[in-house]
Amino acid sequence: MVSDASPTDNIPNIAQAEAEQEATNASVAGATGVIALGNIASRVLGLAREKTLAYFFGASAQLDAFRIAVLVPQTFYDLLIGGHVNGAIVPVLTDIVTVKGRDELWKVVNILATFLLFVVSALVLVLEIFAPQIVALTAAGYDAQTQALATNLLRITSPALIFLALFAVFSGTLYALKSFTWPAFAGVVFNASIVIAIFLLVPPAQVMFLPQLDVMPFGIARPISAVTAAATGWLIGALCQMVIQMPGLELSKLRISINWRHPALKSVLLLYVPVMLSLLMDTLVIRFFSYRLASQTGIEGGISYMIHATTLIQFPQGLVATAISIAILPTLSAQAAIVAKEGIRAFRDTLGLGIRLATTLIIPAAIGLLVLAVPIVRLLFEGGAFTAIDTDITALALRLYLIGLPFAAIDLLLVYAFYARKDTFTPAMIGVFSHIVYIVTVLLLFEQFSLFSLMIADSIKHIVHAIVSGVILRRRMGGFGEQNFISTAFKTTLAAIVMGIFAWGTLFWLVNQFGTAGIFNQVAQVLVPAMLSGGIFLVLAYLLRIQELRWLISLVRKRLQ
Repeated sequence: MVSDASPTDNIPNIAQAEAEQEATNASVAGATGVIALGNIASRVLGLAREKTLAYFFGASAQLDAFRIAVLVPQTFYDLLIGGHVNGAIVPVLTDIVTVKGRDELWKVVNILATFLLFVVSALVLVLEIFAPQIVALTAAGYDAQTQALATNLLRITSPALIFLALFAVFSGTLYALKSFTWPAFAGVVFNASIVIAIFLLVPPAQVMFLPQLDVMPFGIARPISAVTAAATGWLIGALCQMVIQMPGLELSKLRISINWRHPALKSVLLLYVPVMLSLLMDTLVIRFFSYRLASQTGIEGGISYMIHATTLIQFPQGLVATAISIAILPTLSAQAAIVAKEGIRAFRDTLGLGIRLATTLIIPAAIGLLVLAVPIVRLLFEGGAFTAIDTDITALALRLYLIGLPFAAIDLLLVYAFYARKDTFTPAMIGVFSHIVYIVTVLLLFEQFSLFSLMIADSIKHIVHAIVSGVILRRRMGGFGEQNFISTAFKTTLAAIVMGIFAWGTLFWLVNQFGTAGIFNQVAQVLVPAMLSGGIFLVLAYLLRIQELRWLISLVRKRLQ
């Protein structure tokens, strides 16, 4: 039987699909911008938090006690809840709201929140009762006085787990509803609450520029010590970041629900287990292995060099890869729920957009950090006991980490694509394999490269993980479609290399002309090369017709009009 349909009959459907994808792309880009802005603000407030802690405590046993009191509940949250929001909660909730609607979504949210509330409350009770024993295990090398202080502070910070658990469910719900603003700024509220609480609750003699009040408004008494104020601020911060999610929720539909036989809870738990195993390996095996070797290199402060370099590399990772991945996950999950060819094509196009955007942003960021590593480390860390030699070691560690940064950024998107397809097992197994590669590489290179073998192995780990993830995902999806990945990567790399050469020349001239002493020179040697070379990159991107940047710029213009 011959069809009467003409090839031109499909044109409206194709045009409609393209229009829908364009709207999806704009929505993802807008969400990415919101999340990136929230990440920037959160990191600025995080720096303010650390400066505040340094102001009151310096490097003291009190601060160590506070770190321990925060580390215990934070570790439990990361392992049991926080690491699973994007892997287990968001895909399931997105599937439910896409297929069954918002009423069913709120039923599942109530079940998840109630389940976590019961489990975490029991855990908090255990932490409260066995706080001395837990502190003794965590801080065995500290004296009895510091352990006693850490025990008291842990009993203040432990209830924060309840608020953190509810925040995880509420933020996952908002992500599933493609509402990103409130979760994006949760970190801002958390860090700001800690800073404000410390300044409001510390004894008046310790803050000369605040009113000398022994009792605050509403009858709130100031605690005996500043470290107690810090722990109280951490608890308040956890509460506030949970509360700030409320405006985005339908509060009238939130209630206690003990229907724990609901299939959605089983789906979350099944997705949860592989991610849990991967996190356990990363936290309890890889971190311990790395820290132990870093302490055996003969380089004093090896662990600190690792932490400083990791902190710097997490900034572009958070602004680019994390922001794009979180913004794209709900859309990918919704598209994965559509079995038809249209859903598969839309899934490929959305993932392809994310990878291309990450490529065009992370490569210039990596090369910029590579060139400006020394002045950035000098500006942020050098001074006092942190010498110029420490700056050079940290900068070299950072540069070695940067080799794997572009692969880590793309890999995060690939992992989230697996999550969107409700597959947490495959990325977990790839993670185990890449961790084995990391360990073997470190052991092979450690004798020759000492501390720096850890950074080299970390970059190789990300490269291996990204390649394996890409190959497996490509086979399962039947290809990525016509995404022009190679062309985008080549043009971006070419523009970024020219940008890097220009940044190096500018930095070389500034150092020769003015030296490196003084805060003004140090700031100028970061900002001037960064801004000028950034402008060079944008001009080259325009000339090379890097469409992703052109599209982003046009989108920003439309929003500003």
